[in-house]
Amino acid sequence: MTSSAPTASTRPIRWFTIGDINAFFGLMLDNVVNLAVLAGILVAGFGFPSDIVFTRMFPGTALGVLFGNLVYTVMAIRLARRTGRDDVTAMPLCTDTPSTIGIALAVLGPAFIAAKARLPEADAAILAWQVGMATMVLMGLFKVAMSFLGAHIARWIPAAGLLGSIGGVGIALLCALQLGEIYAEPVVGMIALGLILYALVARIRLPFQAPAVLMAVTVGAILYYGLGAWGLTVHPVVVPDASMLFALPAPSLGFLTGMPIALREYLPLALPFAILTIVGGINVTESARLAGDDYKTRDILLTEAISTLVAGVCGGMSQTTP
Repeated sequence: MTSSAPTASTRPIRWFTIGDINAFFGLMLDNVVNLAVLAGILVAGFGFPSDIVFTRMFPGTALGVLFGNLVYTVMAIRLARRTGRDDVTAMPLCTDTPSTIGIALAVLGPAFIAAKARLPEADAAILAWQVGMATMVLMGLFKVAMSFLGAHIARWIPAAGLLGSIGGVGIALLCALQLGEIYAEPVVGMIALGLILYALVARIRLPFQAPAVLMAVTVGAILYYGLGAWGLTVHPVVVPDASMLFALPAPSLGFLTGMPIALREYLPLALPFAILTIVGGINVTESARLAGDDYKTRDILLTEAISTLVAGVCGGMSQTTP
């Protein structure tokens, strides 16, 4: 009796590799920073009530990201089983940085200021939140429709054009915008950046195969608070408030209240941000295909569009993007 080797369709799936730790912390920090930016603009810039931001906007945003990443995980499992590969990578989903900033500055803040002229502050904040929900729902519906055209657009545009725009966005958003923060505390920032360049760019392994992103964050935090305790930082160290607020996302029909205002005043401002994530979704799908993971452009865009809808209906204020 002879035994045969496992066929491609029965090869076990590797659920986790060391690179997933870097990916997790990179994705997690990106989402957390975007939420912090949203809160900073609304609370510090426009005087928005913080409880509405933390207990109504954040949970819905998080639910949209979670929903999309779960769907992308299922898509990766199906691709691995279909191809017989054990190194398929799931498409990551996160909040979109440009539209998070844009929606806060162009929709939520102005809607709050306009509402305060005729309503108490708390009521004005609720109305602005409902306008934001309606804007998110409209963006999601637009992206659902556009997701069926994504594959055609990808065929019309050369791969170099698609991937070149990813490089430009990466340099602008992940490098140039952060240099001010890095040089604000140069010792901490340059050492943390050096760890990233050493491990991820030069591809030199850290001792004990330590994840580069986690090590950079850990070393940077230790240096920041350690040097701050000795008064050696450029700026005084302020210990953040560690209080926690607990809130669960819940569907709401509040977006119907804000829909007339969103359609009349803010839709032209919001649609360009929706188009931005559609183009970005096409770009990253092409990037994944060239790396070996051949996902359908329609499926990637449709999942991202529905995730934005889920976030909007549940109160989220940051659209998702693959």
